[in-house]
Amino acid sequence: MSIASIVRIERDAELALVIVNNPPVNTIDAKVRAGLLEAVQQLQSDASVRGVLLLCEGSTFFSGADIGEFNGPPKEEEYRLLFNAYESLKVPVVVAMHGTVLGGGFEIALACHYRVAAPGTRFGLPEVTLGIIPGAGGTQRLPRLIGAEQTLELIVSARPVDTNKAQELGFLDAVIEGDLRAGAIAYLRELLAKSKGVRRTGEMQIAPSSASAEMFAQMENKARKLYPNRNAALVAVDVVRAATRLPLQEGLEYETKRVNECKESAESKGAVHAFFAEREARRIPGLPPAKADKTVKRAAVIGAGTMGGGIAICFANAGIPVTLLDAAQAGLERGLATIDRTYQSMVDRGRLSAEDKQKRLALIKGSLDYEDLRDADVIIEAVFENMDLKREIFRKLDAIAGPDAVLATNTSTLDIAQIAAVTRRPQDVIGMHFFSPANVMPLLEVVRTERTSPTTIRTVMDLAKPLRKTPVLAKVCYGFIGNRMMEGYAREAERMVLEGATPRLIDSTLEEWGMAMGILAVFDMAGIDIGVNVHIANKHQFPPDPTYYQADFALHEAGRLGQKNGKGYYRYESGNRSRIDDPEALEILRARARQLGIEQREHSKQEILERCLYPLLNEGLRILEEGIALRASDIDVVWTAGYGFPRFRGGPMFYADTIGLPVLLEGMRKYEALSGPMHWQPAKLLVQLVEQGSSIVQWEAKRGAVQ
Repeated sequence: MSIASIVRIERDAELALVIVNNPPVNTIDAKVRAGLLEAVQQLQSDASVRGVLLLCEGSTFFSGADIGEFNGPPKEEEYRLLFNAYESLKVPVVVAMHGTVLGGGFEIALACHYRVAAPGTRFGLPEVTLGIIPGAGGTQRLPRLIGAEQTLELIVSARPVDTNKAQELGFLDAVIEGDLRAGAIAYLRELLAKSKGVRRTGEMQIAPSSASAEMFAQMENKARKLYPNRNAALVAVDVVRAATRLPLQEGLEYETKRVNECKESAESKGAVHAFFAEREARRIPGLPPAKADKTVKRAAVIGAGTMGGGIAICFANAGIPVTLLDAAQAGLERGLATIDRTYQSMVDRGRLSAEDKQKRLALIKGSLDYEDLRDADVIIEAVFENMDLKREIFRKLDAIAGPDAVLATNTSTLDIAQIAAVTRRPQDVIGMHFFSPANVMPLLEVVRTERTSPTTIRTVMDLAKPLRKTPVLAKVCYGFIGNRMMEGYAREAERMVLEGATPRLIDSTLEEWGMAMGILAVFDMAGIDIGVNVHIANKHQFPPDPTYYQADFALHEAGRLGQKNGKGYYRYESGNRSRIDDPEALEILRARARQLGIEQREHSKQEILERCLYPLLNEGLRILEEGIALRASDIDVVWTAGYGFPRFRGGPMFYADTIGLPVLLEGMRKYEALSGPMHWQPAKLLVQLVEQGSSIVQWEAKRGAVQ
């Protein structure tokens, strides 16, 4: 696409309209910057222009900078000079925004003299979530408009704001109802009629009341609390503080220096890797092109429990009618009532209107009759983990489902090929493994058997988008990608509490490192009985270790199920999920340790991290060598999107390369020597790569070249 087709100037009498069209989301890439520079140079020399309007065509205003440039030479100086050129124009510059205005898109708007937007426009500076700071003037211009404190609230929280909040803060001058272009032109002409000239943000002064030492200290504390182990938000506080003492150009240069330092950090490299990994996970070689006639128009879910109800909500939120089937009227009524409560809680929190709640509920139909599933394009079975029950359900589906329907199972551990074998259409059978709560968690493991057709895979991968899920394709094995890797991670946490480490020590160590929730707290939240039942049903999958997952079994036998009955690894008060250390739980664990002959001892945080994380990374390498996952980054997506692995560490495979595969191999062999080879055998691929002096990234690049 030529520069001229991306950025053009149109005239409306005395006004010049700089119009950008860079689909799909108007990223400010190199061609856009070149076009904007060419346009501003023309405007600088055109004495007939009395006012300039900057706007974008398509679904949104500039959505941000080109993240793909992060790995190349720094571009911040180029942005700075370009945005300065627009700010320096001698006639009023109005920017008209719509859609989602993020990062660099927001920053170019700050360099313009006046800002207007369509209703529903959202603005944000999310850079700290990528391990960097706003690098195109956001830390220097925004404080001059709205003060240092409100600027840092936006940057550190990374949460977007709407037009109402934007006007309240003071960086948005007007909301344009109706046609944005026509309204913005009228707004600019009104400015000229009132002799309103240029209004350069860089010439404004930061309100001293917004920039006290106490405020900056509070923001530093907030940054540490929101982003433990991370530095970008603290850098943002420092650079905004610099805006209070430096003139604009010096402040912009300091901003450039600090953002480029951030880009070199492990935090930024991990977060950017996670961002691109999610995009890459949707690219599946060998699939047929998407077809309009394969779009899912009607869905069905079998099982009205917590998982089934959550999946039904996903479809209703996407505007897809869904039939929720259960085996019993009482179960169906409970499920529908839970769905109603879920939506009502969204209404109560202001996240949904009462009218929208009713529209979504109207898309969910309850049923006890399989005949009501005949017209569904996709049917998802979401009953509890029992192979016989699931095979019985699929026999029924085989008889009644339409000839092109996708038959999916939500199983988290069972062999989908065995489920598909009871049908006459194994090519239509696939795994759609949602994560609890299904209407909240973004991950969707899409599990193919050897006989699943490419068309079925394409349908489900495409369906993930309206469901607002992040899909990752896997092959069949016990636990697929995520739960298979979870085994060793959780095994060591359970073993260490039998050795005397407290649940609090285990969980706080993992959370301080960056996990969203410690693994023992996760078991309490999910239900200890769930894990126990899975391990009973799949005992043939596990090594002959009498201590295996015995912490769970001991608590379960004592009637401790986790949050659902107020006692598990921790104790919980009614209606409160706060963890309370419980001496009774500790005594139960000590008693089981005595029965098993496990000695009590102290554990360092370093040992806890190594024993939990090394088996996780090692199993990921096994999954890679077996071809269960298409690529290492897919494994990273599973764990960052579904298991609370910190995005700023990139995911398990990225983290393994970060610490170095020799370090991982040395750790595996250390614990193998201490505990024996049953659980600590290094993956063959790990040994191979260390011997070759290679990394996972290098191995994949070489493998791709061979393929």
